[in-house]
Amino acid sequence: MAGEPQADCLFCKIIAGNIPATIVRETETTVAFRDINPQAPTHVLVIPKAHYPDAASLAAAEPQLAADVLREAGQVAAEEKIDEHGYRVVFNTGAGAGQTVFHAHAHVLGGRGLQWPPG
Repeated sequence: MAGEPQADCLFCKIIAGNIPATIVRETETTVAFRDINPQAPTHVLVIPKAHYPDAASLAAAEPQLAADVLREAGQVAAEEKIDEHGYRVVFNTGAGAGQTVFHAHAHVLGGRGLQWPPG
């Protein structure tokens, strides 16, 4: 069921504390942790605690929760001190876009120049 933890989901296991992660922020509705394969000096993932397979399904079902994820992305950027020089927030939606964990999540990237268009 949408929103419910999934036994086979890596991020649900991180939320439950079954898999370790370097958590940088946590709220009632979100968790932010460092990416294990960083693509920039700062690379933090912000995830909702409720399970939705991608950003589109999250936004459709719970727009306030999607807003929480975006707000936390901004908070992470401020705490990581990348907000003044610029940062990127990326939602990969679907395997064709590079999504590998099917639990909605935002990548917060910064600390180096980020070219456009991205890969």
